[in-house]
Amino acid sequence: MIERIVLSEINRFKDCYVATKRELPEVLTISKYIDHTLLKADATPEMISKLCSEAREYMFWSVCVNSSYLTLVNTLLENTDVKKTVVVGFPLGQMATDVKAAEAAWAVANGADEIDMVINVGLLKAREYQLVFDDVSKVVESAEGRVVKVIIETCLLSTDEKIAACAISREAGASFVKTSTGFSTGGATEEDVALMKFVVGDFCKVKASGGVKTRDDAINMIIIGADRIGTSSGINIVTGEEEIKGGY
Repeated sequence: MIERIVLSEINRFKDCYVATKRELPEVLTISKYIDHTLLKADATPEMISKLCSEAREYMFWSVCVNSSYLTLVNTLLENTDVKKTVVVGFPLGQMATDVKAAEAAWAVANGADEIDMVINVGLLKAREYQLVFDDVSKVVESAEGRVVKVIIETCLLSTDEKIAACAISREAGASFVKTSTGFSTGGATEEDVALMKFVVGDFCKVKASGGVKTRDDAINMIIIGADRIGTSSGINIVTGEEEIKGGY
């Protein structure tokens, strides 16, 4: 069944694809598009505290952290509107499905509002579409109604594989498809965001992540179809300051 859906989407893309652009609202509260992100291996509690302080000050949608810092983030963001996003199967996506599902269940039980999971890129490339579908759907089930974003790692995929990843994620009940971990060979591009939005349509949303570092970058991604921006440069985006090299 899922194989037929993937093939149908690939053919639909070839026959019908047109990149669309949307108009921005007169008042764009860009901070509410941002998942303020710190996922580096050397992230310290002090750095996480700073991340949360910035999220409160600039009213970002969420902070995105590894699960080991969720308890700390719960304390730091208590009585605020900032959501708590936790990554699952990060950054390679090669964990067993049951392990990903357990990781998502733990995160939800311990206060996570949103889950960003990494797809199994190797299985996708092998066209093991049912296994990829099961991987995503079990995490969605474990998330118990929370937002689940599926990171497809676009820089490693062909056009057909990007379409397949988006179609599978959509059918498995994901809330978002997300471009990148920020830890591979490339990040978000406008072309990939447009493709992803075409495939998922209104059934789920698109998160652009990896390399979105300026206000212009973020606005261009939103125009082409992104509803969320994953970045460590949220302050630069909100204030319009120049890009700072490095980061997510």
